Amino acid sequence: MTQPPDALALAAAIKAGKLSASTVVDATLADIATRNPSLNCFTAVTAERARSQAQAIDNAIAAGQDPGPLAGVPFAVKNLFDIQGVTTVAGAKLNQSNPPAAQDATAIARLQQAGAVLVGALNMDEYAYGFVTINAHYGTTPNPHDPSRMAGGSSGGSAAAVAAGLVPFSLGSDTNGSIRVPASLCGLYGLKPTYGRLSRAGAYLFSASLDHVGPFARSLADLAMVYDMMQGPDPADPVCTQRSPDFVTPYLTEGIEGLRIARLGGHFDRGMEPLVRDILDDVAGALAIATTVEFPETHRARAAAYLITACEGSQLHLERLRHSPMDFDPATRDRFLAGAMIPAAWYLQAQRLRQWYRDRVREVFQYVNVLIAPTTPCVAPPLDQTTLDIDGTTYPLRPHLGFYTQPLSFIGLPVLSVPIHRPGHLPVGVQLIAAPYQEAQLFRVAAWLAEKGVVRR
Repeated sequence: MTQPPDALALAAAIKAGKLSASTVVDATLADIATRNPSLNCFTAVTAERARSQAQAIDNAIAAGQDPGPLAGVPFAVKNLFDIQGVTTVAGAKLNQSNPPAAQDATAIARLQQAGAVLVGALNMDEYAYGFVTINAHYGTTPNPHDPSRMAGGSSGGSAAAVAAGLVPFSLGSDTNGSIRVPASLCGLYGLKPTYGRLSRAGAYLFSASLDHVGPFARSLADLAMVYDMMQGPDPADPVCTQRSPDFVTPYLTEGIEGLRIARLGGHFDRGMEPLVRDILDDVAGALAIATTVEFPETHRARAAAYLITACEGSQLHLERLRHSPMDFDPATRDRFLAGAMIPAAWYLQAQRLRQWYRDRVREVFQYVNVLIAPTTPCVAPPLDQTTLDIDGTTYPLRPHLGFYTQPLSFIGLPVLSVPIHRPGHLPVGVQLIAAPYQEAQLFRVAAWLAEKGVVRR
């Protein structure tokens, strides 16, 4: 696959006058026009806007002004982010008749302020309810490493666009694993920050108490910079008002001395394919991990996460389910209908378990800084695969790609999926997990693994 320069290298070349932002954006748009028909990552391309932004950056550089750390770097976003002048479809046919967004989502606005250039919106599972990006309305996004296999979801278009080299970075959302699963299957870095760390204003929510937004990138340094540029309180998002920025880029050279790192056992040590276990063992060995810890009742926590997601999602779409059920993607509709019939008492019990589980996990982080666990049980499955074997039992594939991600989303922990590529094999992701607001510790470990050659992209 064609791999263009990473974002920071591209920005440096533009600021040094070796490239113009307009040239870079024109080349990106041409590449999208040529390759997207087979990749099916983009559902909308904002060509006129991108060219205008690129010209403004070139003018600023010519005038001796600082265009920002991401000057001229093209990026794209999952099509649930508001883009001014574009209808936010969130993967759904039902949203096509909605009016265009009046303004950009906060995350887009902050990246534009840093000099990045938006080139379009990316495919996803309908209403972000899925792990496969097989969409009845907008088609399937295949895995760029092997087009016969899944890119993962629900942010599959976002991951595939970066893995295919169409853009250096992109934005997705993560409710139960929708950044980390496609990051793993497509061989990228994918960050789910602490719940409430990044603003979700202008993003079409799925399950408000679980939704996060975050970036994908091929380069860890790119991921850190993109994350840093999106940080900061935002009154427009009621859960993103309590923290000032805590930039992670300076921590990329800190190393791991003093960090207490352990491996997650129990639920997180079962069900994976042999290749995934071998890779996890390699990472644990490189980090000299001698301790395994276990979260209690994780299987129940995962079930509670599913109940909360299904209840909150179905309530959001209840009127559409009543009046236009046949306009939903069938796979999404049936799960929303099932969620609408879950008794309220079950939802309340799931929320009680959530609080209990959060308290038990916080106890673990009193004596551990970072935990490692697999991201997905397997490499990217074939597009026609419908089941997954876990410890000798056959399960439906779609929900179980989130086997290791759902219990961590459930309590809002920051998680970074790092890519491991073995020659002759499809990529696999390993999750690095920390206590809330400790993203810097994740980047320290990831940078150390990359420096030692353990993480390969």
